[in-house]
Amino acid sequence: MISVVILGSGNVATHLTRAFLKANAIDVVQVYSRNLKNIDYLKKRTSITDDLENLKDADVYIISITDDAIDEFSKRFDVEGKIVVHTSGSVSMNALKGNYDKGVFYPLQTFTKDTKVKFKKIPICIESSTKKGLILLEKLASSISKSVFTIDSKQREKLHLSAVFVNNFANHLYQIGNEICEQNNVPFEVLYPLIKETAKKVTRLSPKEIQTGPAKRNDVKVMEKQLSQLSDHQKEIYKLLSASILKTHK
Repeated sequence: MISVVILGSGNVATHLTRAFLKANAIDVVQVYSRNLKNIDYLKKRTSITDDLENLKDADVYIISITDDAIDEFSKRFDVEGKIVVHTSGSVSMNALKGNYDKGVFYPLQTFTKDTKVKFKKIPICIESSTKKGLILLEKLASSISKSVFTIDSKQREKLHLSAVFVNNFANHLYQIGNEICEQNNVPFEVLYPLIKETAKKVTRLSPKEIQTGPAKRNDVKVMEKQLSQLSDHQKEIYKLLSASILKTHK
């Protein structure tokens, strides 16, 4: 059994804690948070603490906090001989500064605390400064997911950048689409089948193959008509994306 201490109480930390608690091969020996109220719900299931001087012994220590805080936070405790990992997609493994083996345990998914996820289907990207640590992290990841990838910091940085486009930016476009629907008393749910079908297609074919729409066809009349219906901010986004599509499919 792999023993784990989780340091953090945000979205990723919360979902990891839940997944680990369900896994037979993992023992969550402790969860740390600066604010004990955030993890009070766990006190009947594991040890909780707000004191880094009171950390329990474990095989793996998982830092799951905001990216900017990882560097300084990782210096604040000493667990020599153990492996400490962070869960960030964009931060290098070398951001960890303590006297211990270092690694990364990055679940590639969008998380919100109150939304359930199936961890078995979530890709987990791992990296370690030692071969021993990599083997341990692979076992840990495989205990909660069927999709485990060994990816170094440089690759993970690019993967995270790609995720920003396919998730964060795509979701913002959903928001704009929702605004247009609301402004014109059209239910946004009418678009659900289209959103689902597009997401389904991209798992079978390349995004370039499935591109459709007026920009790909260079249908100038349709694009001009649609531009006339948008706010200035929306026009900028529409023009930029249309130009990119047109360039790709010229």
